[in-house]
Amino acid sequence: TTLIMKCVRTVSAFMILASASAFQMPRSAAETMRRSPSAIQASPLPFAGAAESYANIWVPPFQAARDAGLAPDFLIHWGHAGAMATVLCTMGLVGTWMGWQIRAGNGDEVNALTVGETIREAHPKIMGGMTFFFLLGGQGGLVLNAVQGQPVLESPHAITATLGLSLLAVQALLPTFFDKGPAMRTAHAYLGSSVIAVFFVHMAAGIQLGLSF
Repeated sequence: TTLIMKCVRTVSAFMILASASAFQMPRSAAETMRRSPSAIQASPLPFAGAAESYANIWVPPFQAARDAGLAPDFLIHWGHAGAMATVLCTMGLVGTWMGWQIRAGNGDEVNALTVGETIREAHPKIMGGMTFFFLLGGQGGLVLNAVQGQPVLESPHAITATLGLSLLAVQALLPTFFDKGPAMRTAHAYLGSSVIAVFFVHMAAGIQLGLSF
């Protein structure tokens, strides 16, 4: 739809910046290993080792891209943050508002934000798009930390990301149980708002992390 295409075009532009933010790394892989403890040893997350291995695959080509001057330092450090904050503050907040409008009985209304669709039709598309960009951007964040010699999944930022994405998975399943009674719809509404709150905590943790090095 027109609404989704506009969202995709806007967020895709920031995703390019997020990808570019992975282009900075220490001058050698050995230096990276000296500065950053193994995620297997330092992170409380059980899949940290696999995530670290995945991120390290991209270290050599991103170092080459950095050395070629493809991205400025500011974009390298803050591109991921800019992209994900844009997704959260646009798709996340709009989608949440739509969810509560549906709960209030206004799901069949059409307005400027829905661009010809009803609120009920636009809500799952916008939230699905948000989830897609969060999953894509999360990979950029992993690589960003690895190429800058930071722990991959040790920070509160990484832990809140894991929590938020896990809750999103639960949230996505709840509509399949709506026919069981109104309690499932109530759970979906309140859990959805809680997930967005978690991601704002995640954003604050990310800003703190970015300012720490």
